Amino acid sequence: MANDNAKPQKPQAAAGVEAWSGKDKGDENFPVGSLLIVKALRPHIHAYYTFARNADDISDSPSLSAAEKIARLDAMEAVLTGAQEEGSPSAAKLRASLAETGVDAIHARELLIAFRQDATKTRYANWEELMQYCRYSAAPVGRYVLALHGESEATWPSSDALCASLQVLNHMQDCAKDLRDLDRCYIPQDWLGEFGLGTDAIARGETVPDLRVVFDRMLELTEKLNEQAAELPRLVKSRRLRVETAVIARLAKRLTAKLRSGDPLATRVKLTKLDFIAATLAALRYAA
Repeated sequence: MANDNAKPQKPQAAAGVEAWSGKDKGDENFPVGSLLIVKALRPHIHAYYTFARNADDISDSPSLSAAEKIARLDAMEAVLTGAQEEGSPSAAKLRASLAETGVDAIHARELLIAFRQDATKTRYANWEELMQYCRYSAAPVGRYVLALHGESEATWPSSDALCASLQVLNHMQDCAKDLRDLDRCYIPQDWLGEFGLGTDAIARGETVPDLRVVFDRMLELTEKLNEQAAELPRLVKSRRLRVETAVIARLAKRLTAKLRSGDPLATRVKLTKLDFIAATLAALRYAA
């Protein structure tokens, strides 16, 4: 077992700090830089996604100590800001993208706050603490896309709500896997404790009734986030981005409903191609 107290070795710049897991945008629940996005902007969204994907893979690595994860994430930030020239190809590519588009690096640097947190924090005391985590793990993604399109910061509250919803839904989908592989649990501990449950309840092959109550409580609050997120397409000026955000908002609502009726411990509750088609068709009204 790795010793988290050991002083991490500084990653070799030539070798790089990244260790891609093999996941890409096709493995995500929701579209990433889809054909709805203006063609000229897609490479920039993909550069941001690749940076985030590599940072996430570092924080989720089962073979790295917490100290080594943080050292690698620090190296990514150093390359992103230009303090270091080599060591993270995805950060270097995003740095060039940001220079070309004029988008602030804060939307990438804030993600690293969440990934550093993932390296050391494995439990969340309550919903408020989880929402604070989502502020850095999810909200910067939406803010980056909006900034890239030149949208107003007035869109941020509804975008933040949508991104938080997507993050919570993903946590619920993967709660058993996260606990098994990373000893990480995003289910609020106070709600589990209210029913005398520990995180070991998530390791079972099916959801017990009291845990179902906890899941439903999370989904009720997620639905409130979805309601706030539904305003986003009406606020976005870019026609194609309006449709994209409407698709994602509808998919979030659909996945919320699926998790209400499905058991994430017994099977991975997920969206289908039909869900994507239905959401796209419904969102086309925003193309006008």
